[in-house]
Amino acid sequence: MNDSGPPADVAAARWKTFATERTVLAVARTVTSTTRLLEVLPDVFRGDPRVEVVFGHDRSSAFHGGVRGLLRANGVRVIPWESATDVACHLVISASENARFDRLKAPVLVLPHGVGFQKFVPDARSSARRLSGVVPPSLLSPERSWYAVSHPSQAAQLGATRPELADRTLLVGDPCHDRLLASRSLRDRYRQALGLPEGPVPRLVLLTSTWGGQSLIGNAPQLPRRLLAELPLDEYRVAAVLHPNVWFGHSPWQLRTIQRDALDAGLVLIPPFAGWQAALTAADVVVGDHGSLSLYAAAAGKPLLLAAFGEESVPGTAMTALGRAAPTLDHGKGLREQVEEAIERHRPERYRDVAERAFHGPGEALPRLRSAVYDLMELAEPPLPVASPRPFALPVPEQAESSAEVVITRMARENGTWSVELRRYPAAAKPERPESAQCFSHLSSEVTGPERSWAESASVLTDTTVHDSPGEAERRIEDVLRRHPGCRIAAVTLGDGVLLGWRDGRRARAGAAGGLGTARLVSAVGYACFRAGIQPEGVFLLRVGKRSADVTLRSWPTP
Repeated sequence: MNDSGPPADVAAARWKTFATERTVLAVARTVTSTTRLLEVLPDVFRGDPRVEVVFGHDRSSAFHGGVRGLLRANGVRVIPWESATDVACHLVISASENARFDRLKAPVLVLPHGVGFQKFVPDARSSARRLSGVVPPSLLSPERSWYAVSHPSQAAQLGATRPELADRTLLVGDPCHDRLLASRSLRDRYRQALGLPEGPVPRLVLLTSTWGGQSLIGNAPQLPRRLLAELPLDEYRVAAVLHPNVWFGHSPWQLRTIQRDALDAGLVLIPPFAGWQAALTAADVVVGDHGSLSLYAAAAGKPLLLAAFGEESVPGTAMTALGRAAPTLDHGKGLREQVEEAIERHRPERYRDVAERAFHGPGEALPRLRSAVYDLMELAEPPLPVASPRPFALPVPEQAESSAEVVITRMARENGTWSVELRRYPAAAKPERPESAQCFSHLSSEVTGPERSWAESASVLTDTTVHDSPGEAERRIEDVLRRHPGCRIAAVTLGDGVLLGWRDGRRARAGAAGGLGTARLVSAVGYACFRAGIQPEGVFLLRVGKRSADVTLRSWPTP
């Protein structure tokens, strides 16, 4: 992207192929506000060659990092904000309230980059706080300003806060909420894109955090790792959506460094530019704060736990109503019990009243917004009706597969058969390791995993490469045990099962039905037998979450 910008007469007819009649200047200032424009404007101006949209890049924000790459990735025409006054535009559209609008002459339409005016934020020009989403009077005169709102209560709130803006609102609705409703049919595809297998298990726990010291991630930066340490791998996955200001107020590198243990443990990290809508649709439960995503989750009928709720939330808004209605996460108690209780006790209509205070006329936002925009430009709307809200694209998450796990096994005698209850946790999350007479814990790792230290300290090593014959598998077991003196059991995959090898020379072929016959799972049965002093021979009932299967162990002679 050439930031030197186009010539000053960018709107001149001699440069055009299309018969442009109006020019719109879109304000790109932060990733959050720019993303909202990029989501909305293509649908507003769809199919209309009469309107030229130019993006002005304002670098004055503390959170301007990432904007340049986002604009480049979308292929829009960009000019530096210093040259914006040279553009003869007919309308300015912004989802950021801190640009120097006083340098422009066209009317300004301010779109929300969240849900209404529900948060106090630091003022960039003083030590005070201001109402998010409202342009300071020094930057924009009332007679040139218009505010798109998603609910009549927001118009009343704005008028009470800034009386001079009482008649400067346009009731539009929320295009993002409408697209979330349209995306529900893609839930299974979103889950697949996030790495979840088909079916209701594992459940997806989605953490959503706004920015600032009162946010979820600011209050509890260890919460992602803690959830991964307390929620069994075979029953849960954990994903995180963090406000772009978290990413770019620090840096992507800094964020990943702080969350390195959680990322190594398998945290599904949603990029700052796109994907949170798909993750929200795919989620089984949301752990959030006073950011807009909690309201979107509530309106989508999701179970919700509030892990933080700052005083910067504006009294009398739908957000404060949600803060009273939603259960609070107790950081001093076990997390799994609270997550499961939130899911089991939830009813989809629980937050209906809160949603009705935030979103007016679902499904109507885009037609209303297009009418408002064309009216402000004094241009007739295109003859074709506005298209229906589009589902959001599939997410492209950042995700690492955990190669080492802490495995907890509990043995019991049931009707003459040994049962083994198994729970696995990513080792990088540092889970607790309980021990008792019939409860054992061990570290299991892939022998060729990316972290060599895990393999060097693991009690059980697995090799998922399929070996053609038991003889070949036996040679591999001997090699693994020789190279890793701390290993107690090596598990090697065969075409029709798994060959387990103990350091004392015992060997057993293992098999199970129902998708539970992997080397990682059946090796845990072998290890439980080892710790309990039970001969690894016969049929064992393996329970993994809500699934169960008979695991058969048969001695196999060493050649």
